[in-house]
Amino acid sequence: MELRELETFRAVVEAGGVVRAASRMHRAQSSVTVRIRQLEVSLGVKLFERDGRALRLTAAGDVLLQYANRLLDLADEARGAVRLDSVCGRLRLGAMESVAASRLPGPLAEFHGCYPDVMVELQTAPSRELITRLLAGALDAAIVGDEVDDARFASLPLYQEELVLVAAAGCPLPQHPKRLDGTTLLVFQGQGCAYRRRFEQWLQSLRVVPSRVLEFGSYHAILASAAAGVGASLIPLSVLDIYAQKDALSWAKVPKRVAMLRTLLVMPASTHTPALTRLVELLRTDAAARASSAAGAAPEPLAEAPG
Repeated sequence: MELRELETFRAVVEAGGVVRAASRMHRAQSSVTVRIRQLEVSLGVKLFERDGRALRLTAAGDVLLQYANRLLDLADEARGAVRLDSVCGRLRLGAMESVAASRLPGPLAEFHGCYPDVMVELQTAPSRELITRLLAGALDAAIVGDEVDDARFASLPLYQEELVLVAAAGCPLPQHPKRLDGTTLLVFQGQGCAYRRRFEQWLQSLRVVPSRVLEFGSYHAILASAAAGVGASLIPLSVLDIYAQKDALSWAKVPKRVAMLRTLLVMPASTHTPALTRLVELLRTDAAARASSAAGAAPEPLAEAPG
């Protein structure tokens, strides 16, 4: 059973006969008849019965028509998906929760407007979990805070993140991080978060030992808890900038060796779908525009935390 035979079969059904099908397909009547006979022989059943001068589907032909429609539609979809100039299909993108909230809304909105036939599946998780999914083939690309040491994958530097220390408004902790000793830290859940590791390593270097560590599944929850006076956290400034209740927080810069972290788009080193190629172009353009804007803007005066 071949696709050409199924195409001929469906054409005969839709046209109501061999003669009209041959005319629509610009083929000889004998060619159409031969293909129908070949299909019947390969399946071992009759597909049509004569009803006067017209052809009528047998029960087997009626069943085959349903499958033929599905197979031919799927074949058309496959042809479109593999064409280099066709941007469609599914794109599985992973990102850290902070990046998804503060960096991706604009580029993804533009991507959706330009390529509405692409179904984007956005998965958020800590960096290490995203890398695990990428290596397992569950993602097509991921934006993470860690390098991937695997020759099968390439990394494209994207956004320069600056981490700042936050606590409730009026709290002295951001300006005096050594006072975090014996207090509560607010961190993203799991050990795979690149920002959390940076925070914990910095406090270890300061010989600061918190009394408790509370884990959260979103930065919005972390900021709300910090504003309520629960504890302090180290978060990207880009996330703080989009938080609606910034007045309820105090924050300060931390040493550059702690603060600056470049996020990376990690993807297969060789094979790229057209959809992924277009998304990479949009993200690269967006990251360059943000970097240019940040370089030209005067930094907001924040205290520099010691250490």
